[in-house]
Amino acid sequence: VRTLGSEAVLCKHWAEGSAGIEELAYKVVDLANAGHSQFSPLYPDEMPLFQKIETIAKDIYHASEVIADKLVREQLRTWEEQGYGDLPICMAKTQYSFSTDPNLRGAPTGHAVPIREVRLAAGAGFIVVITGEIMTMPGL
Repeated sequence: VRTLGSEAVLCKHWAEGSAGIEELAYKVVDLANAGHSQFSPLYPDEMPLFQKIETIAKDIYHASEVIADKLVREQLRTWEEQGYGDLPICMAKTQYSFSTDPNLRGAPTGHAVPIREVRLAAGAGFIVVITGEIMTMPGL
């Protein structure tokens, strides 16, 4: 890893509890204090909710389009009017593919992302977008 210009920290919290993660914690603090971050958010908070979803679908999942019916779009607009428009988006989709089709393995391009449902998690501070055929865990 070092020959590639990177660093790795062995984390053994699973065996040693908090002592097994101490070295990683110190490394994270050192990196945070170094001031060399190139982080840039994918979208600004004030971007409209549907546009945030499209940005994630196209820029991360390599989709060509997002398909959402009138009810989904109206729900997103209502939440914006109620003051929830600045919340981030959490996409719930299959873990097997960047698409919503678990049979399209890996990172296919040019696919459509169908939105089945949207949920407001106001207390947690995000909006969940349910895509394709997927079951969610409690709390999502």
